[in-house]
Amino acid sequence: MTELARPKLQLSDDEWRKKLNPQEFDVLRRAGTERPFIGRYTDTKTKGVYNCRACGAELFRSTEKFDSHCGWPSFFDPSSSDAVVLRPDHSMGTTRTEVLCANCHSHLGHVFAGEGYPTPTDLRYCINSISLTLVPDEG
Repeated sequence: MTELARPKLQLSDDEWRKKLNPQEFDVLRRAGTERPFIGRYTDTKTKGVYNCRACGAELFRSTEKFDSHCGWPSFFDPSSSDAVVLRPDHSMGTTRTEVLCANCHSHLGHVFAGEGYPTPTDLRYCINSISLTLVPDEG
């Protein structure tokens, strides 16, 4: 993983606080985590596009969502190769890979590899529901 390029959308913490509620700010801007199995999109089967709650950029599609039973919505691939950026996360006494919105660098969750998930990519993007807004398909 390489150093992050500057996000396209840059706001001050005060501007983000005006745009996001306190829980959204904690997760999206301070890399917090919502509790497992409480997020609104954990078990949803609605077809559509998942956008960044902070900036509205497209991140994932329902066709890449799968049931991992981990407590958070899981996807095996972002909607495009430039939708998210990854960076090492050395918190919690281990090294993980953090997933950020490429547009505004908001924290979304983490991606895990090589864990034998029944997906085409063998990846699990474990994403906080509070980081997403689902736009259902029309029709």
